Amino acid sequence: MKRLLLATALIAAPMLASTGSWAADAPKIDPAKLSQHIKVLSSDEFEGRGPATEGEKKTVAYVVDQMKAIGLEPAGDLQTDGKRAWTQDVPLAKFEINGPVSAHIMAGADHVMLAQGEQIAIRAAMTNVDKVSIKDAPLVFAGYGVTAPERNWDDFKGLDVKGKIVVVLINDPDFETGKGDFGGKAMTYYGRWTYKYEEAARRGAAGLLIVHETAPASYGWATVKNSNTNTMFDIVRKDPSKSHPALEGWIQRDVAVDLFKKAGLDFETLKKQAQTRDFKPVDLKATFSADYAVKHEVIVSKNIAGRVKGTKYPDETIIYSGHWDHLGVGLPDAKGDKIYNGAVDNADGIAALLELGRAFKAAPAPQRSVMFLAVTAEEKGLLGSEYYAANPLFPLAKTVADLNIDALSAAGPAKDVTTSGDGKVDLQDMLVAKAKEEGRYFTPDPVPQAGHFYRSDHFPFAKRGVPAISVGSGSDLVKGGKEAGEKAEADYNANRYHQPADEWSADWDLSGQAMDIGLFYKVGADLANSRTWPEWQAGSEFKDLRDKTKADRK
Repeated sequence: MKRLLLATALIAAPMLASTGSWAADAPKIDPAKLSQHIKVLSSDEFEGRGPATEGEKKTVAYVVDQMKAIGLEPAGDLQTDGKRAWTQDVPLAKFEINGPVSAHIMAGADHVMLAQGEQIAIRAAMTNVDKVSIKDAPLVFAGYGVTAPERNWDDFKGLDVKGKIVVVLINDPDFETGKGDFGGKAMTYYGRWTYKYEEAARRGAAGLLIVHETAPASYGWATVKNSNTNTMFDIVRKDPSKSHPALEGWIQRDVAVDLFKKAGLDFETLKKQAQTRDFKPVDLKATFSADYAVKHEVIVSKNIAGRVKGTKYPDETIIYSGHWDHLGVGLPDAKGDKIYNGAVDNADGIAALLELGRAFKAAPAPQRSVMFLAVTAEEKGLLGSEYYAANPLFPLAKTVADLNIDALSAAGPAKDVTTSGDGKVDLQDMLVAKAKEEGRYFTPDPVPQAGHFYRSDHFPFAKRGVPAISVGSGSDLVKGGKEAGEKAEADYNANRYHQPADEWSADWDLSGQAMDIGLFYKVGADLANSRTWPEWQAGSEFKDLRDKTKADRK
């Protein structure tokens, strides 16, 4: 998941008065072309662009055809004839719950049934089993589920979780107070649900249930339900049990409150205790049972790669990335719609990649190569970008930067621009400077507690040392200001994000999106025609990794 941006239909607004027309070095991005790409990619015909579906085949065919028409060259896997394909094979393990899910809690004499998608959202087991059958496993509360030796923090404190179902809270221990050892309001990786499942697996737990609360999760239950009851994917692992417990799921807050109450415990009191270093795990005096079948197989999905080859330094690469996938076909909404079209998330990002490719192809050839990388399975855990970063088509040491694009605004021009999470990297400073030239300003991620930096496709590059950011539209709209922008964003988050209602609209104003893409072009074009190597700044956890390959960038 990613920083959620604006996607409501507003009346067309003019370009920023302070910028007049496009700067001389900026391309003219056509909003009509963006709209057409989005309309096609998010149509019902593409079935929500789920990996390993007919929707994937149609998506790959469309993007490749567009790249060919633009005049890009293929930049995918090397073939036996020495030429490159348009795609990179991405082997993925695919998991689906096969049939009904039975789940319940026994708390004393009380039998609490849990309906899939309502009180609980159980993910298809990713441990290569055909069936999950858990009977009367003890439930234990382990705070935020964090083990951080460097912070002298351990929520487990010697607890043996083997055979147990661990219940934990989402986000970091200092989310609510804004003060503490985990960055205050800014989420660390310990706050991400992915970490919590990984830690449970490392400890050998039978399962882990995360208590959903909207504020610390940064999204509502509808998002949890739609994202976690769908088909699951993972990279192919030799021993998946080291990364996944047998059972992974979320429970509604009300279920947790009731569970604690039946054990004579108060949820809010224990939450406050869990925000302290002295917290100790608590037996919930209840058991959990679940039964469901799992269908699993290995499939091959596709990343799509086209590029403009550099004239002077072709082995040095600037990457523009964005994910082509969405949630496919899933649970119906109140209107019975089962197709999760993903217009904003992220058909508009792919539209941006294509039009950036067109702009670079129309300009004089750059000195460095520029690649346009459409990755798969972002919605399943950044898997396409993770696979690319682990198996790069071009060396990461000579990858200048990754500029990722995910969920741009469809609400008209904004006076500002932003990124998903604030990275300590020169690349972000370059974006800020370019925005300033256009009379725009930079807004830091307004909700750092949501952990957006870890939730977009730039992160697999960043964690391997490549300077990377995920760029985004601002919310201080030319028409209506921050109030209108925040209202539109809140509406999208509540009513469209990861829901079938994320659909293309003819009423959208994409002039602001075109302006954003022009700005992103200028950042990449400057890098592509210079000897500049962006760096991670002092204090970044990624600086040492990048520094180790410095000799490769002479």
